[in-house]
Amino acid sequence: MTEVTVGIDIGTSSVKAVAADGDGNVLARARVPHKMLAPSPGRFEHDIDIAWRSNVREAYAQVSAGLDVKAANVAAMVPSLGAVRADGSAAGPGLLYGDERGHVEGKDGSTPGDSGEFMAFLAWLAANCADATGFWPAQGVANHALCGRGGIDSTTAVTAYPLFDFVGWDASLAAGAGVTDVAMLPDVVSGVEPVGRIDGDGPLLGGGTIDALGEQWVAGADNDGDVLIIMGATLMTWAISDNYVEVPGGVWTIPYTAPGKAAIGGPSNAGGIFLEWVRALVGVGDDGESADLDPGRIPVFLPYVRGERTPLHNPNVRASIHGLGLTDSPATVRRAAYEAAGFVVRHHLDLAAPIVTAKRLRATGGGTRVEGWVQAIADVTGMPVEVVAVPEGGALGSAFMARCVAGLEGSTNDGARWARTGRVVEPDPRYQAACDERYERFRTLTAAAVAGTA
Repeated sequence: MTEVTVGIDIGTSSVKAVAADGDGNVLARARVPHKMLAPSPGRFEHDIDIAWRSNVREAYAQVSAGLDVKAANVAAMVPSLGAVRADGSAAGPGLLYGDERGHVEGKDGSTPGDSGEFMAFLAWLAANCADATGFWPAQGVANHALCGRGGIDSTTAVTAYPLFDFVGWDASLAAGAGVTDVAMLPDVVSGVEPVGRIDGDGPLLGGGTIDALGEQWVAGADNDGDVLIIMGATLMTWAISDNYVEVPGGVWTIPYTAPGKAAIGGPSNAGGIFLEWVRALVGVGDDGESADLDPGRIPVFLPYVRGERTPLHNPNVRASIHGLGLTDSPATVRRAAYEAAGFVVRHHLDLAAPIVTAKRLRATGGGTRVEGWVQAIADVTGMPVEVVAVPEGGALGSAFMARCVAGLEGSTNDGARWARTGRVVEPDPRYQAACDERYERFRTLTAAAVAGTA
């Protein structure tokens, strides 16, 4: 067995962890659940002591038991920010992307990295958490729990731009947010430089990374026309292009992890949070239930239970279901919800189509375990969906980064050699024409819903 590394991924609803050998074989895996708290409709937060500290320790303990671990690394969503005391414990809530406390008037997130969300989080926490001695994102809190140092990697720090200006924290901007000492912000380590050792003398610990980057490194969607669909609490669609071109319509164009490539698309709230909400309302069904449904009699669901990110950039639009009748069942509603997520993917691909034509769909994330969701994406797009072999893509990519931290790899760009296909889900021809019709209705209904918030 080659060298073992551990990757940890702090997600919206759980901490996932994997231990992997040098060939990307998963030797151990763990999932430690926690709650996303919504104290009011516009607020989304974590209990720091559970989600960012104790669950991280527990996940690491489970996957490292009995293994000679060389290094570990923590991935997490961005932006996140929490108020902590000197011992790393919570002095306030852990604020998550999309929380209303991060909203800045006049900035709708239509340009990536320009929402002002991190700065708004910092100002709110500084004003409302009087005994805080630090303000750290999830990666920093987790690193402190593992090695005693609340540091983060430079890539995660850059998501706080302009507060972090690629060199250090801007003291004047921090002061404007109510933080007079930048020492209250996390230490920043460059690239794959370690932040410390676990428990002081254990394996090396990297500074961390962004969950979506971890997914990208090991997904194997790196060529022009490839589409990476990250099926997590947030749904992400990225069409990979040889050309960096800004596209109108609300999608983003960003540099991709594969050298010389760009990604067109973005994040959507039509992911696991929406689908779990639906399943909580109507119950959880079995994967084969859609075989008994009439493909022509599925309602159209607008999935905007917490507003929408790309391509709408509208926090006020809300969910609705159209065409529901007395003969419909919970299975019908679940199928409508899965199709809604598929419609969002197709909408992103339509907007990207002037620049890149989708040739291959590659799906990763915990949602790939939900067969009905994957099937609906295939049916709505009319394309086969290749599902990765390891759903915990953020954790697996983080484990590859841990190899870089330990000096076992030259670059995170080499993570593509860990990409493997678990199965391929083909479109069901019975649904093709009906899905096409419902997609057009979805677009019309969405436009009307957005207009109603103007």
